[in-house]
Amino acid sequence: MSSFQLRRLEPRDIDAYRALRLDGLKRHPEAFGASYEDEARQPLEWFANRLAAAAIIGAFDAAGALVGVAGLTIPGAIKARHKGILWGMYVVEAARGSGLSQQLVEAVIDEARGKVEQLQLTVVSSNAVAIRLYSKLGFASYGLETRALCVDGQYFDEVLMALPLL
Repeated sequence: MSSFQLRRLEPRDIDAYRALRLDGLKRHPEAFGASYEDEARQPLEWFANRLAAAAIIGAFDAAGALVGVAGLTIPGAIKARHKGILWGMYVVEAARGSGLSQQLVEAVIDEARGKVEQLQLTVVSSNAVAIRLYSKLGFASYGLETRALCVDGQYFDEVLMALPLL
């Protein structure tokens, strides 16, 4: 397993975060609810607001480059604050297979513990590797949203998964 430094992203990471986020959206449009076209138009301030509003864990390689991210959002609505959402998971191709994805998910789980009762996520149903990882870490499927995303006229289903933290 390669060695990576994981920490919550800070304002100084904004350029690297924006670049990595846009890379993921462009290379794997079916894996994200957001689109490259929408987010590429956003100013840096928009990304800074995202860093302030969510716990986004970044993984840095030995050279200090940001090579992976995963976010935790806790809804502000009173009736939904007991649930956290793991979102925006992305690891650059060169770091895949290194165990980094598991480290990022575990870091988000650790961040969520004590703050929410349940952690939820959605994952495109064709991403068997991600589904296996989430299942290995205790997430269970509780539903399937058919035609959840439409990318260039092609529809993708999403598996809904949850991990109880109590």
